[in-house]
Amino acid sequence: MAVYRIFPQQDAFIFSETYNGNAGLDEILEIGGYTDISGIGETSRILVQFDSSEIADVVTNKIGSNNYSASLGMYLADAYQIPTNTSIFTYPIYSTTGWDNGTGKYGDVPVNTSGVSWKYQKAGETSAWPSSSLPAGVTCYTTGSKPGGGAWYLYSGSTNLEFTQSNTIKSTYDIDINVTDAVKLWNTGAIRNNGFILKLSSSLEFNTTSSIRLKYFGADTNTIYPPYLAFKWDDTSYNTGSLSVLSNSLATIRVTNNKGEYVDTGKQRFRIGAQPKFPIRFFTTTSIYLINYALPEESYWGIRDENTEEMVIDFDRQFTKISCDSTGPYFDVYMDGLQPERYYRILIKSTIDGSTVVVNDSINNIFKVVRNG
Repeated sequence: MAVYRIFPQQDAFIFSETYNGNAGLDEILEIGGYTDISGIGETSRILVQFDSSEIADVVTNKIGSNNYSASLGMYLADAYQIPTNTSIFTYPIYSTTGWDNGTGKYGDVPVNTSGVSWKYQKAGETSAWPSSSLPAGVTCYTTGSKPGGGAWYLYSGSTNLEFTQSNTIKSTYDIDINVTDAVKLWNTGAIRNNGFILKLSSSLEFNTTSSIRLKYFGADTNTIYPPYLAFKWDDTSYNTGSLSVLSNSLATIRVTNNKGEYVDTGKQRFRIGAQPKFPIRFFTTTSIYLINYALPEESYWGIRDENTEEMVIDFDRQFTKISCDSTGPYFDVYMDGLQPERYYRILIKSTIDGSTVVVNDSINNIFKVVRNG
């Protein structure tokens, strides 16, 4: 099983409060429906774009002929006055010119016009967002006194391109939205890759009764939480050969080939050693404690940040299944999909003889990712 992340080519957020203001280098990206100091309803939307060549490289050279899923991920930094139930909507951006990231931040004085804004796509207050003569399946914000705010696909042909995440009051509000259909259309050239726009429902935008503001870490954050596009696909191979399958949950399970430190490029295959703690005695010319076992097919791997204890790659019954060959169990991790200069812990989860076993406490499970060069 495989999980691979790429990070934004550019991101920004646009806000109706300042129609020509750019926030392309802001560490925080905002989605909101709020009132300004005059009590006028305003809104903000996030734009995020991933490089087409990176997407093509992942699909062609890593995923190959396998079917895949792609999801947009963002981490919540702060939130204000969120309703009991809130939906976040994501759409592919429509543009014939593309948009400029810019070098501004929210609240810059004088107003920074170096890139995308509520009204304009390009630097220097040029290329206004389209508002008329749009292709089929494309819409934009056209009501009210503040035209602009982007244009986006609702559908292309028979493909629905509205992606939604519903949240309740107990949700984390981290974003994890399946956007596979949009990514596939980009990669085939069916629609142009201008990235995604993220927004609240129309009923919550330009809010005058509360100030809903969802703040997310952007690509320019100094934290380990930039936005990402995660590709997941099934490349599992499960062939135990002559190995016995571990059938007793009283077992020793560990990573056997962890070097402890890896550069943030390429793929690392981690090998797993699995033996029962109390093996059945039988005649052999080698130590029975050196005989490796296969893990059951219902076995998964995960990656946890060692300092924050947050799951970076969570257990997934479809996409983090552990493979096996005649040597033993294994799985692959793409190091360039992890943040460098961090320590990570490998977790292994397996269902053995009806019992769920989670292995995470061995020193052999910890590794660090460092910058290449």
